[in-house]
Amino acid sequence: MQVDDQLRIPEYPWTRTPEQAAAELEVTPSTGLGAEQVRARLERYGPNELAAGRKVPAWQKILRLLADRLILVLIAAAVISAVVSREWETPVVILVVIALNTTLNYVQEQRAESSLEALRSTAVSVATVRRDGSPVNIPRTELVPGDVALLEAGDTVPADGRLLEAVRLQVAEAALTGESQPVNKNTPALPDPELPVADRTNMLYMDTDVSRGRAVLLVTGTGMDTQIGRIAHLLGSTVEEKTTLQRSIDQLARLLTYVALIVVAVVFLLGLLRGDSWEDLFLTAVSLAVATIPEGLTAVVAFTLAMGASRLAARGAIIKQLSAVETLGSTSQICTDKTGTLTLNEMTVRRLYTASDRVFRVSGSGYSTEGAVLSADGRPAPALSVAFLGFALCNDASVRDGVLTGDPTEGALVVLAEKGGIDAEGARTSHPRIAEVPFDSDYKFMATFNRTTDEEAGEVPELGSSVFCYAKGAPGVLLERSQFVATAEGRRPLGPEDRRRISDEVTALAEQGLRTMAVAGRPVDGPLPDDPDELRDSVADLTLYAVVGIMDPPRSEAGQAIARAHEAGISVHMITGDHLITASAIARDLGIGGEAVSGAALDSLDDTELARRAPGYGVLARVSPEHKIRMVRALQADGAVVAMTGDGVNDAPALKRADIGIAMGITGTDVSKGAAKMILTDDNFATIVAAVQEGRGIYANIIKFVRFQLTTAWGFVLIFLAAAAFSLAGGAPFTALQILWVNIIMDGPPALALGVDPADPDLMKHPPRPAREPLLTGRRILQILTMGVVMAAGTCAVLYLAPQMYPESAGDPLFATTLAFTTFVFYQVFNLLNVRSANGSVFSWQTFTNRAIWVSLAAVVVLQVLVVQLGALQGLFDTTDLTSGQWFLALGVGSTVLWVSEIRKAVSRFRERDTVPAYQGEGL
Repeated sequence: MQVDDQLRIPEYPWTRTPEQAAAELEVTPSTGLGAEQVRARLERYGPNELAAGRKVPAWQKILRLLADRLILVLIAAAVISAVVSREWETPVVILVVIALNTTLNYVQEQRAESSLEALRSTAVSVATVRRDGSPVNIPRTELVPGDVALLEAGDTVPADGRLLEAVRLQVAEAALTGESQPVNKNTPALPDPELPVADRTNMLYMDTDVSRGRAVLLVTGTGMDTQIGRIAHLLGSTVEEKTTLQRSIDQLARLLTYVALIVVAVVFLLGLLRGDSWEDLFLTAVSLAVATIPEGLTAVVAFTLAMGASRLAARGAIIKQLSAVETLGSTSQICTDKTGTLTLNEMTVRRLYTASDRVFRVSGSGYSTEGAVLSADGRPAPALSVAFLGFALCNDASVRDGVLTGDPTEGALVVLAEKGGIDAEGARTSHPRIAEVPFDSDYKFMATFNRTTDEEAGEVPELGSSVFCYAKGAPGVLLERSQFVATAEGRRPLGPEDRRRISDEVTALAEQGLRTMAVAGRPVDGPLPDDPDELRDSVADLTLYAVVGIMDPPRSEAGQAIARAHEAGISVHMITGDHLITASAIARDLGIGGEAVSGAALDSLDDTELARRAPGYGVLARVSPEHKIRMVRALQADGAVVAMTGDGVNDAPALKRADIGIAMGITGTDVSKGAAKMILTDDNFATIVAAVQEGRGIYANIIKFVRFQLTTAWGFVLIFLAAAAFSLAGGAPFTALQILWVNIIMDGPPALALGVDPADPDLMKHPPRPAREPLLTGRRILQILTMGVVMAAGTCAVLYLAPQMYPESAGDPLFATTLAFTTFVFYQVFNLLNVRSANGSVFSWQTFTNRAIWVSLAAVVVLQVLVVQLGALQGLFDTTDLTSGQWFLALGVGSTVLWVSEIRKAVSRFRERDTVPAYQGEGL
């Protein structure tokens, strides 16, 4: 503890040698920090995170909500109403509406922020460090100065640090320095303490990306003491951009406001022409403006999107951008990786084929070392020491007590070596790695150069050198780099017949759905080249030892998810770097149809021809990152909305290009997660399909709310225009407070309950909606207009006929307006049930799946009874008692909106009985 109190972090770590930097930070690179050191330094330097941006106080949020244009219109209406009428009822109710709307919006905003903050917490990345002599994965927030971090291609640098080791290391620093190309990094000290950040080639900085190679990093700065931390004030000022749907809603709200003001002006003018008092007309006009201006529309949409993102996270899909929520509903093509997404990613070697033409079965499963390598007749296999040693040494994974750290395929090879009698950790200690060629998808192999022991050199002639090169990778690639084949008697030249035989065996293994991997090696004489490219080229003239067949069984739920995607009109394409035959076998098992081709086949097609053929491809194998991008572009050329999965650093361009880039949360690199809009916490394809369904449901709920609000507003407009034109109820069918009461119903709990409506089970039985489909389609506009006309006609009919139907009540001047007012409220109750489904009948079990709607509707009916029947409220709302028969009349007329809608839905279902209609964005 006392040592840590005296710790001084090097001010210019790039001027120190690796040994000097480690000494100043009081750490041994081979073992890392101890638990006590970590605790003391975490307490002293704090967590490795940037300071949170300044939170906006609640009073500022409330003022911003009150400064909204629509709210300012209502505030002005309340003030003018008070001045003109010199009465308190209408201004007070308008202010209550404003307060209710502001409170509701504030609560929604707080819940949305909390939900999104929870999602960010869920997506915390991890770092691999050495602590107490072992590599461990920890949240990057727990890094402290002096930690020894292990990095490889695809990782995001978790903190600032000095390089201790660098193997063919390239880092993309564009986010920090603006350098467009990845920068080569190395370990030699740099003497100039004033060197610019971009020229410090032995330093790595937080949030830059490792694009190639491997590194060991000594952490020298965390949190706000990093380069990124020094410019954190720039990052803290960013503003969350609105989604396309939110912008469309804003435009719609502005348009409806203008329309409402025009209607108010027309009603006001007609009243003046009729001779009504200026004061009464003004109060009516103000109230009508309050009812028809959609002040709650934008807030409800933002709330629905944020809460939808929260529900998606609960299903294993973390949304990084709200725009992805709405885009999910229109996804028509899914391009998915195979390993880990369609399969379990629990690699187990099942077959071992030696280059000398013997086949062995490997027992056991998963990452348990229990099992053995057995010959076809069940007898133990002969010694395969060199092959097993190669799998253990040319490998960066470790398996302890069945727990894997590292790549799943490499883990399977470590387990195989253990089953073959090799202690992987012990072998790595006795055969230290002195150089390596990291795996790269461009050349599809990895190679290491390890020292051998004198004892081995005597026992195994093949190892008769102080340095030995081991290589593992794609069988076809290592076959081309091999000139010899290992046999029981020693190595012999690799002839054409051997190449054909081995290639046939690789094909046979692939046809069984096994992933293939080869191992080869050679002794190294003379010094190793310093140049990385020359070192890679030296991996030649190898002796081929063996080929293994690795099983990665399909996920049991993947086939069902693919079937659901097909039923929903979504095409699924498997895009993988694996062997074409292996990929095709898995695709057949999962029900992925279409043509199976290799990535090389795409090279002979121009963009136009590829766009024509792309929808018919079911499997693309042996692909490069460029092939993925071309496939996405080809599918998008026809207007498709494309979701693309990826986990590697080279997948990032395709993830950015796709409409929805989906990164793997378990196996994905930090770079791929940074490029994606959605992260799967379980790497499971079924989660993608579930997210699409959820996305459709979220969009459907927004459409339901829009239809409900606009239908009510349109009904109001028609009622007041008709009353003004035909002098119904003296041109004022409803009082100001009655209008505001209905407005509360429109924006209150009943309407909000639509935002949490469960997804219709039939959502995934229809093709996706077009990506550029407007919010208000012709069909939706027609439905809104029709229902508005029904509401207006029924309400006006009650106003006109009520005195004739009930002459005993005709003498009460409040009777007709009270009955019409109650009828219009019942219209809202029944219309809320209507909008929950575009084509489905209300008379189904689905109607009862949203408890919140029924509770809110019951509350509305009870409150309406109180408003009409309770003496204390009658004076406030200008209502009078209704008899039971009159209540039933209001109920019956109000239900006509349901019966008209049911007839329309039945006709629509009849017309579409032999077809599958395109998804309309609403429940069906």
